[in-house]
Amino acid sequence: MIDLLQELKSMKLLCDVYKGNKKDEAYLYVSRKDGLERVPEALLEQFGRTEVAMTMILTPDRSLARVDATKVLDEIDEKGFYLQMPPPKDPQVLDLFCKLDKE
Repeated sequence: MIDLLQELKSMKLLCDVYKGNKKDEAYLYVSRKDGLERVPEALLEQFGRTEVAMTMILTPDRSLARVDATKVLDEIDEKGFYLQMPPPKDPQVLDLFCKLDKE
C-alpha cells in the first residue's frame, strides 16, 4: 500500500490544456504525447476550433481550481482526455442581470 502511494505521488504528466471556440470555460486536458488523437471526434466537433490554453506538468498533488489532479490524471490514462465543463451559473446572479435588462 505504501509503495502504491509513493508511486502515485511520483507520477508526472506533461499536459496540454485546450480551449475551444464554441463553449466558454470548457477545457480539454490531454497528455502532450498523445495530443488530441484519443479525443472522440464527436467531442472535438462540439468543442469547435481548439487552441492550447496552457501547458503544465501535472502531478497528483498539484492544485487545480475546479478539479482534483488525481481525477484528471486517471481520466487521461483511461480515456485519453479529461473534459472540464464550465461551472454552473448562479441563478441569483442571472436573475440580477435579467432585472437590470428590464429596467
